[in-house]
Amino acid sequence: MSFIDRAAAALADPVLKTAVERTAGTAEANRAVAVEAFPDFAAARARAAAIKDHVIANLGEYLERFEANAVAAGARVHWAGTADEACAIVVDICRAAGAKTVARSKSMLGEEIGLPHALAEAGIERIETDLAEHIIQLADEPPSHIVWPAMHKTRDQVSALFRRHHASPHEDESIAAMAESARRHLRERMLGADIGISGANFLVADTGAVCTVTNEGNAELSLVPPRVHIVTAGIEKLVPSMGHAVHMLRMLARSATGAALTQYTTFYSGPKRADDADGPEEMHIVLVDNGRTAMREEGLAEMLRCIRCGACMNHCVVFRQIGGHAYGGTYPGPMGAVLTPALSGLAANRDLPQACTLNGKCQEVCPVAIPLPTLLRGWRERSWREGLEPVTTRWGVRVWACLAKRPRLYRFATSAAILGMRLWGGGGWSRSLPLAGGWTRHRDMPAPEAASFMAQYARGRRR
Repeated sequence: MSFIDRAAAALADPVLKTAVERTAGTAEANRAVAVEAFPDFAAARARAAAIKDHVIANLGEYLERFEANAVAAGARVHWAGTADEACAIVVDICRAAGAKTVARSKSMLGEEIGLPHALAEAGIERIETDLAEHIIQLADEPPSHIVWPAMHKTRDQVSALFRRHHASPHEDESIAAMAESARRHLRERMLGADIGISGANFLVADTGAVCTVTNEGNAELSLVPPRVHIVTAGIEKLVPSMGHAVHMLRMLARSATGAALTQYTTFYSGPKRADDADGPEEMHIVLVDNGRTAMREEGLAEMLRCIRCGACMNHCVVFRQIGGHAYGGTYPGPMGAVLTPALSGLAANRDLPQACTLNGKCQEVCPVAIPLPTLLRGWRERSWREGLEPVTTRWGVRVWACLAKRPRLYRFATSAAILGMRLWGGGGWSRSLPLAGGWTRHRDMPAPEAASFMAQYARGRRR
């Protein structure tokens, strides 16, 4: 299905819109409160952007420093240029350890490289330990949001999944009962897994430590008991020091959930040492490029600032109408509309940069000030230059340009269109309009003012 088809299907699903709007609206409100209470948030945001820009500009140096310190702490560092290489490294480690089961803490990088499919093809059982990831694993669906992967699911849908798949399902329909059902189902599997796999929210260069952030404590339960801990992380996750990591954590939590700090923030530095009470015997860190170096060289370096908070999609008027699955890639929303063409090619994803009103809200709320509208316009310009836009669009722009260059003709056409829309609609709204079926299929179009802005402005000046 194309993006247009997926978006149309999403718009026709009233349950989806209710579920998405509820979660995104709550996140928007919580972030506003958290930012209001944060002293000089604008300065903190500028510092966060500067930290990321500095690391991206000196990426080679910081990668070498991180590798040296991680190895000194006892970890093994692997380098993967592509998604396939990263998956092959992880599968080889699992096979070398004789692993039959892996417990996985939520990782968007893992989704990006297709790790769940690679593990399945290798015959290795995957246990998703994050509650939302567990839900979508049962539903056999991809995540619809990078922080709340199951935000598209209603309570009734989750209840039905648990009753179908859990050996000891919940007795009542309360959220607490359903969470307890998931806990009973997952706890023994998590603690008995052969290998724990995680992503990384940050990689600390001066210590070689890996930082994970969760709200459920599932990472700690699924990464410490197994014999082997595998980390898959994008090379842009680096920060210079612990102090920089703490600053970024303060920005991440407030932007993602509206909390001052996430419930569980853990730093892992190598495998178990002789005097440690617990921990894995081996720790492997797989550093993944998968197009990130190319992004830095091709004018998308600012996108590498992204700390995966999800604030841009929580505030996006398009995402809140169609949800995450309509975008068709690992990353939805504004950040996905920039990242997916970079990761999977513009030709196959040219519709994504068009799915934006360019209102700038995503840039306004981004904790690292990524100029998302500018980057989206860049993809649009490139799509036009490379001839990827359909013939109808190119002719439509030519017709508009012809009118725009002739002010009198443009004013006449605008007046005629306004008159036609007012006559077509009744009671101030139009249920259908010629050439606007994509809009009116799922919503009514408000009738326009009696005259254009320029006509009303000219009339006001004459008064």
